[in-house]
This record gives sequence, C-alpha cells and structure tokens, in this order.
Amino acid sequence: MEQKARRVAFLTISEENWQRAGQRLAPRAGILGAAAALFAATGLLMGGGQARWMLTLVAAILFCAALWLWVVRYRAARDSAALLSQAAGVIEHDPQPLLLSGPEGAIMFANRAARHDFATVKGSTLATLLREQLANPGPLLLRMESRAAAVGAAREDMVTRAGHMRLSVHKAGEALYMWRIEKSADPPLRDPEAHPLPMMTLGRNGTVLYMNPAARDLIGSRVRTLDEVCGTGTVRSGAFCKVATPDEPLDCLYFERLGIAGRREAYLLPGIETGPGAVDGWAFFDHLPVPLLKLDTEGCIRLSNRLARVLLGCEETGGLRLGEMLEGLGRPVADWIADAAAERGTVHPEFLRVRQAEGERFVQVALNRARDGDETVLIAVMTDATELKSLQAQFVQSQKMQAIGQLAGGIAHDFNNLLTAITGHCDLILLRHDPGDQDYADLTQIIQNANRAAALVSQLLAYSRKQTMHPRILDLRDTLSDLTHLLNRLVGERITLTLSHEPGLDAIRADKRQFEQVIMNLVVNSRDAMPNGGDIRIVTQNIALDEPLCRDRAVVAPGEYVSVEVIDEGAGIGPDKLDKVFEPFFTTKGVGKGTGLGLSTVYGIVKQSGGFIFADSVEGRGTTFRLFFPAHAHCEAARTEGGAVSPDAARGAGVILLVEDEVPVRAFASRALQLRGYSVIEAGSAEEALEILGDRTLSVDVFVTDVVMPGLDGPGWVQRALADRPDVPVVFVSGYAEETFGDAQARLPRSVFLPKPFSLDELVETVHRLARNPDLAGTDTQELGGGGGAGAS
Repeated sequence: MEQKARRVAFLTISEENWQRAGQRLAPRAGILGAAAALFAATGLLMGGGQARWMLTLVAAILFCAALWLWVVRYRAARDSAALLSQAAGVIEHDPQPLLLSGPEGAIMFANRAARHDFATVKGSTLATLLREQLANPGPLLLRMESRAAAVGAAREDMVTRAGHMRLSVHKAGEALYMWRIEKSADPPLRDPEAHPLPMMTLGRNGTVLYMNPAARDLIGSRVRTLDEVCGTGTVRSGAFCKVATPDEPLDCLYFERLGIAGRREAYLLPGIETGPGAVDGWAFFDHLPVPLLKLDTEGCIRLSNRLARVLLGCEETGGLRLGEMLEGLGRPVADWIADAAAERGTVHPEFLRVRQAEGERFVQVALNRARDGDETVLIAVMTDATELKSLQAQFVQSQKMQAIGQLAGGIAHDFNNLLTAITGHCDLILLRHDPGDQDYADLTQIIQNANRAAALVSQLLAYSRKQTMHPRILDLRDTLSDLTHLLNRLVGERITLTLSHEPGLDAIRADKRQFEQVIMNLVVNSRDAMPNGGDIRIVTQNIALDEPLCRDRAVVAPGEYVSVEVIDEGAGIGPDKLDKVFEPFFTTKGVGKGTGLGLSTVYGIVKQSGGFIFADSVEGRGTTFRLFFPAHAHCEAARTEGGAVSPDAARGAGVILLVEDEVPVRAFASRALQLRGYSVIEAGSAEEALEILGDRTLSVDVFVTDVVMPGLDGPGWVQRALADRPDVPVVFVSGYAEETFGDAQARLPRSVFLPKPFSLDELVETVHRLARNPDLAGTDTQELGGGGGAGAS
C-alpha cells in the first residue's frame, strides 16, 4: 500500500505542478495576445515608414509569445489528464477503499471500492463519509492529517459497531492526502448495547469498565467493581453467584471469557429459578459465548447452545444422553451426574473424550446444580481441552520414558555384574572340559542364555540412550553388503530382499554393530508383517535439506543427510498405533510373538547416533521406516596392529592391580588373568588400592578397576595413583554405559573401557594388548579385545 501511495503521490504532485503552471500561464498568454493585437492595430493606422514596421514586428513577437503560452497551457492540461488517469489506474482496482482528499477534506478522487461502500462520494467530504461508522470523525481526521503532514503518514485502529477498522493516510502533495480504509476480515462484533444477556466488561482487579443495558436493568444501577455484583470472594466461571438486584438477591450463572488488552467479558444468566417477574434465563442460553448443556438428573440433554453442539460434533442433541456423547470418566457417567445432582461428595471438573468427533477431541466438563421451576437440573459447562490434553499426554509420555531410562540404567550395573560372574565362571569351567564332554553342551547353554539376558538389558539401555557406543565412519554400501547374507537367512525363502544405493553415497558415523542391529530389527519386523511373503526393499540415498523438516514433534535442521529406507508390503500399522510403535513394550504382534523392545531399541540407537527415524504406514499396503543420519566424507578407517589374538597367544607376564567391589566378579577376573600368566593383586575398594600403592617398591604394569564403587570411584582413585605412576595404563570395567564417566576417562590418556558383561578371553586380550602397547589406549575395546561380550553394548 505504501508503494502505491508513493506512486500516486508522485503522479498527483506532477499533475498539480502542471495545473499550477497552466494557471500561471493562462492570464499571461491573454495579456500578450491583447498587446499583440494593440500593436498590430496601431501599425495599421500609421502610415508607411519605419515606425509601422517596428510596431508590426513587436506585434508579431507578442503574438508568437502568446501562442507559445497557449501551447504550453494545452500541453499542461493534456498531461494533467493523462497523469490523473494513470493515478486512477494504480488505485482503481485496489480491494480496499482509497480516497484522495484536498483542502478542507473535499473528496477529489475515489476508487471503485470506495464508490461501492459509500453512497455519495462526489462532492462530499471525508468527515461526511465516515460519519456512519464514527460518531465524530472530525477530530480524528484532523489529528491524522497533522501527523501525516509532519512525518508523511499516519495510521489508527478503531473498533466500531460494524467491526474493526484501520484508517491510514499518506501525504500526497500540497494539501493533498491519500486515505485507505481497511475493514477487519473478522465477523462484525455484536453490539453490546443490543445484547440480550447482562454483560459487563471487567478490567484488572475486577473493575467494571462497562455495563450493557441488560446488566444495568438487572442490577438496578451502575457498579464500580465485581464485588458489588456478586459479593466478596472469588467468582469462578461456570458457577452460580447471588447478584444483588433492586428486589432481592437473584441466583445467576456466571461466565467469563477473555477479551482484548487483558480485559474480561462477564455474562450473567439470570432467572434460573423462575418466579414472579423473573426473566427467563433459558431464553439467553444460545447467546452465551461458552459451550453449555442443560441436563436432567438422569443425564438426558434438555438444552444445548450452538457452541456446545459444535464442540460435540452434532447438529441436534435432543433425546441424547451425556454418556452417549462423552467417554473416559473411568466410571459410569450416570453415577457422576447423580452425585452432582444430589450434591454428594466433591464433584470436580472432568476431562472426557468426545465420541463423535473426528480424531482425538477432549473437553473439560464442570457440572453445576440449578433449579428450573420445581425440577432439579444440571448445567454442564464445557471447555475444549484437546490441546491441553495433548500437552499433558506428551508430558506423561516423557516422564514414563525417563522413568524407564532410569530403571534401565539402575538395573544394568547390578544385572551386568551378575551376568559377568555367571558367564566368567562358565568360561573357567569350560577350560577344564573338552567339546566332547557331557557337561560342555550344558555350560554352553548357560552362557547363551546369559547373553540373551544381557541383550535384553542392552535393549533397555538402547532406548534410554545409555548404552556404550563406539562410532566410526561407515560406508553403508559395504556395511549393508556384508549384512545381506545374514538378512537373507532371517527373512526366509518366500520374501525377497533387495538393496538399492545411490551412486556417490556419503558415509555416516555410527557404531557398526548397533547400526547392524537397527537394520536387522527393521527387517525382522517387515518379515513378520508379511507371513505370506513379499518384497522388502532397503534404499539409501543422499538428502540435502534447504529448509528445516518438521514432523512428529521433531525438527531436522537444514544440511546434508544420508537416508536409509526399509520398505515392506505388509499389513501396515493403524494410525491409532503408529504414534506408539517406538514406545518400549508396545507391540502390534500377538501374545508371545514380540517383546515390544525392537523398535524402541532402534529409536534409541538412531537418536544416540545423532539421527532421526520416521514411520509411515497404510493399512493393507505396507510400512516404510525412514532413517536420517548426518552425512560424512569417506575416509579409510584406522586399523590396529595385528588381527585378533588367539587365547593361546594372549599370554603375558606382569603385575595387574585388580580393583573390584563385587566379590564374584573379582574372583573370576583374578583367576582368568592368573591363568594367562599375570600376577594379580586384588583390592575390594579404591581406598584399599591406594593403600597397596603406598608401597613405592611395588611395580604395577596395568590397573584394572571398576568404575562405580562405594566410597571413592574408579576414575577418582586412578587420578591419584597416576600422580606417582604416570606411565601405568588403565582398563575401566563397568555395568553402566561409558558416557556416565566418559569425561573423566577422556582426561586419562592411557585408558580403555571394557563394558560388562565380558568374557574371559575379552578381558585377557584387552589387558594383554594394553600391557604390550600402552599407546593403543583410546582405541575402543572392539579393536582391542575382539568386540566385547554379548549384550555388552
């Protein structure tokens, strides 16, 4: 609008300058023409000679000057008309009324919208036109003209009986102003003076700013505060209050709604108890600005206003019961209504779900007892609580997930200690048995079941994102190619598995074993969704996001990503279950066919790797899980010296200080290291270890310590010990995730982490490599010790 106003102002100023030039030139041209005629007549009267020729020449010059002035005037008039036509073309088709006013507010031009909205424009003034909307527009227009004359433009917002209106003005020249009248797209406001229901406008602290005639008639006079109307104390919206009237106090139903600028609009529904001269309050029922229902003591809906019907998603409520419209109370709705009608106990507002609404819609319902003649009725005051319920559900969900994460982290330490002792002592027994012995198979079965238990704890840790990760740069083409053989065995013969990679696919940074677990879980879920066979496709591609991707309450920032899609043709997941598939212990499979931890594990691993996962599904057509990982450049993975060390080769000599507060774990670790040639000094606490190291003549080659112990923890005592023995490498072992003390370990250059449960070979190989080459500290235990125990991560 400002650009249009500037262009119109330029055109108008140019047209005004031409007009001024023409007005100045017109009388001068007439004077010159008269003078030319006078000189010509004088020359004719004179006889011949030089004087006659001189007068004739002067007359000719004056005539030419007059002709030139008339030409200039004609061009000024022509250009003025052209410029005014251009100005009209600029603003003629504007959808808002535009008016050009001159001196004293006279309307000089009006566009089509203005001519449509105002009956008489030509010959009128702006004040005359606005008198229908504003009681006294003169002072307003003068104030806006003065401001526009000073700064170039002005604007005012007004609330009229016809609705909101915005009036803006731009200076368009000397004594010329361009006015724009914008009307609100909102429906016109109801005239409070004509409102049939008693209504008051309240300011802060309950000050009564306005009362409509119905309120003044009910109360009998103007009041200053709400306390004068309903008495002292807090008045709750939807409750009854006794209103002081000229005759006697009258019970009225009180409602409030928020207005503008912190104000409130308060409504009174009087005459619920009918009597002589009482106003029929039910006649005002449909005018109330809040959803209301009138119920009998059996729960039948007697009366409803328009907002209530919209909220309940029905056109008529006659003959319906409240229990047929709402659910989720936890007990019969009829009992709740009976308690409210009899005033038994404390009846609180309840959150209920609307049965007939599309999607999830919740309402908060408050019941208030009233009298309709000799009959007891209930007034149900409803509030749309869908957004509030959604926020509450998200908060409860986050609390539940946090509790599961705390539970998983808490049990992991003790549970992994038990599993370490079980699998470790089984390893020790297996050393004394050959594969052909009768007990060998039983011991192997014990270890396998212990590893399954460790895997269950690992899944809980994965969801709570407290597992130990060893991320590295992965080429998905190689990783998925290596995994294809195992996946083909998992899906069976009736399902076809295909891989599709985009040329030039970027790398990602993730834990290889954990990423493989993600793909395996997704593929197994797809297999289970297609019992009769089908196709499973794994598609990878590069994705460049120029704008944030917002979905499922997650925001993927702009950048370069690698997308991995697992697509099946299975039964699909219903929309009511799709939002819950990543919750732990939630499964769409039958009883005994799933733990409900597969997708929660996937979710935790992906989030801990810095990625995102989204699920799309159509029932009967299949499901697509799409993963986003930040893209990385390809680089050759660093390789450690040598390959895996066999148990026979992993023999060494040296002194190991073993610090472990769990006796079974300490006993197993000590025996394992001694069997491979090490001398082991045992300590049950950090304080005992420091006491042992007080002997300066004692030489220790490697520290092996638990992280979490009563009293001083592992990193704490190691830092003290390294002050005197800075060259001793350290192996930290723990049932907790590495991240719980990762910062402390990062300050120790010659240290590695070995998660529990670990096997005999993994412990010995880790110690052997670190004792032989301390510079390998900082390389993860997957490379040092051969990959960690089952369920260790």
